[in-house]
Amino acid sequence: MPSSPAAPGTQSGARQFRLLVVLGLINFINFADRLVIVPLFPLLRDEFSLTDAQLGTLQTVLQIVLALATVPFALLADRVNRRAIIAAGVMVWSVAALCSGLAGTYMTLLCARALVGIGEAAYAPAAQSLISGEFAPQLRARALAVFAAGMLIGGAAGQALGGYVADTSGWRWAFAVIAVPGFFLGLAVLRLDDPPRGPKTELVPITHLLRVPAFLALMGSGVLVTFATVSFVTWGPDYVVRYKDFSIRQASLLLAGLGLVALVGGALVGGAVADSLQRRMPYGRVIGVALGFLLAGPFLLWGLATESREHLLLGFGLAAFFMSWYHGPVTAMIHDMMPPRAYATSVGLYMLVTQLAGAFGPSLVGNVSDIFDLQLGLQFAVAVMAAGSLSFLLVIYFIRRHGLRHPALSSYHPAADGGAGG
Repeated sequence: MPSSPAAPGTQSGARQFRLLVVLGLINFINFADRLVIVPLFPLLRDEFSLTDAQLGTLQTVLQIVLALATVPFALLADRVNRRAIIAAGVMVWSVAALCSGLAGTYMTLLCARALVGIGEAAYAPAAQSLISGEFAPQLRARALAVFAAGMLIGGAAGQALGGYVADTSGWRWAFAVIAVPGFFLGLAVLRLDDPPRGPKTELVPITHLLRVPAFLALMGSGVLVTFATVSFVTWGPDYVVRYKDFSIRQASLLLAGLGLVALVGGALVGGAVADSLQRRMPYGRVIGVALGFLLAGPFLLWGLATESREHLLLGFGLAAFFMSWYHGPVTAMIHDMMPPRAYATSVGLYMLVTQLAGAFGPSLVGNVSDIFDLQLGLQFAVAVMAAGSLSFLLVIYFIRRHGLRHPALSSYHPAADGGAGG
């Protein structure tokens, strides 16, 4: 059965729909688990007598472990059954979420959050490889944007649920509520199809991937924007509690509700814009992503500077809309450059570099907050994001110079690569 969405009949469309629903729901739980801890910061600060730097480290260690574990799992995903890898990852991070709620010390909680990173590392490259293998190249950014929408909705729901459950039942129950659905979804993924990818003789050595200048430049840009976005996701709720007199429940519910609309809408719009631009030029998706971050910066600075709660929410909401143009197109950009048997490995490399370097954002902003104040730390994050948006110009330069498919990888692309690429 061909993997292309252009195949006749309804079976292919039903398969694609089922794939996006299951993987989107897993992505929902993935980020709900990752961000449920953010509105709990004030409670954890009191429970364990923590500094801002220690709180930021809870997210930093997750990101570091996630980054380091991603490449081994990505290499496996290009070689073995992707469904089994995804299912195992979901089970691991669900167990880790339960352990987070049982933690009796800061170090125990830190270890549990590190274990969450291991589970999540097994998931993303394999899941994105499945989607790119199922959808034609001209639809990839939109399909991956739908996948990303699950992540964004989950992140908003995790923050809202964390704040609500912690306020009513205590912070430990917030982790338990997020953990349980993961066990069921881990079983559901085993019922999905695994699209064909071509023979294993087409496996691409990592050294060949690192010969592609556009890919290297893209990773450099990703480091900067990941640093900024992870910092804002981590510290945004605490900022509005400490500087704008929001309650924990207000901060979690308002920011989560605002993020739900802005981020999901931005991801879907960004995917459509990127696919449209890509039809006109080989670096169209790069332009769409860079433009989104450039437009987001002024709104973030406005939100940080204003004294009005309404203006802060409006500024943060508009910034979130434009920043989320990144989520679907970035994986599509990577897969545009790569042959099918390198889909997971290339995304794994990208996540390794961007998550590992960008992971230091929350702890660095926390250190700036301890020395100066949190507002200055977040303004610094905006400056890093602006540098990242401009650095995408280097990606465009290399694509114009060497083409979308670099000569180092030309022998690994199938002769007919215009379909699903599976």
